[in-house]
Amino acid sequence: MEDMTDRQRQAEALANAQIPGLAEAPDAEKPARDVIDLSGAPIDPPTQEELERITADVIGQIKTVYDPEIPVDIYELGLIYKVELEDDRTLKIDMTLTAPGCPVAGEMPMWVQEACEVIAGVRKVEVSMTFDPPWTMDRMSEEAKLELNML
Repeated sequence: MEDMTDRQRQAEALANAQIPGLAEAPDAEKPARDVIDLSGAPIDPPTQEELERITADVIGQIKTVYDPEIPVDIYELGLIYKVELEDDRTLKIDMTLTAPGCPVAGEMPMWVQEACEVIAGVRKVEVSMTFDPPWTMDRMSEEAKLELNML
């Protein structure tokens, strides 16, 4: 077995550490823990005000990503299925494409990730691709339909 690096030892110690002063969660088998990063500093969950700001920022950033074949942003096209901000400030995004064979299938999730990584208060962005349920034009907003002369 290879020797562990200092960073690996630190991460393992943090994962196994008992954090003093934290009350046991009601009806829980394990004590409640604060989320901590590798430096040992606590990561505070976002406040309601911060969640509202981050939500607006996420929408704004996703609206900067366009399907190159359709002149409408992916938010208005309805390609974003789910956005979740976890207590450790990881932003998880489930998205789809207009078609599984989309020529930018490998690139678009990276565009979304890069667009959202700049949002203050977000520590990490994870983008997952799904085709269940399949995208249909019914998911498009009125704005997208108007832009594409579908109304």
